Amino acid sequence: MRIYSAITLSLILIGAGVARAERLAVSAPVANIRSGPGIDYAVLWKVEKYHPIFILKKSDSWYQFRDFEDDRGWVHASLVANIAAVITKSDKCNIRSGPGSDFEILFTVEKGVPFKVLERQGSWIHIEHADGDQGWIHGSLVW
Repeated sequence: MRIYSAITLSLILIGAGVARAERLAVSAPVANIRSGPGIDYAVLWKVEKYHPIFILKKSDSWYQFRDFEDDRGWVHASLVANIAAVITKSDKCNIRSGPGSDFEILFTVEKGVPFKVLERQGSWIHIEHADGDQGWIHGSLVW
């Protein structure tokens, strides 16, 4: 009986760790992604506003994260916020005028374009780009 209790407790603790994990998004127009937690570390790449990240670790005011391609880096806490955001994961994504494939295609984007989530309707997500362009995208096309 104690083995089952230990296993149950372990599963609860593992689940609690996952529940505490944060998904944030870049809130600045552009953020430098660094190789370590500080401005003395090299800039690996830059990301634009609404780029979603999954926090792995915190070090003072720096966050280590992974993104939709499982790339890892560090970003300063002042450059991110708790914003509902998605990023396109397919090579060609149609952005439509409404929540369905029968709606007009407003524009098409490539893989890696971040958007703020405005609302959800079933499998469809109403999104807004940092430049103000809005539309609807199917949830299967984003991370």
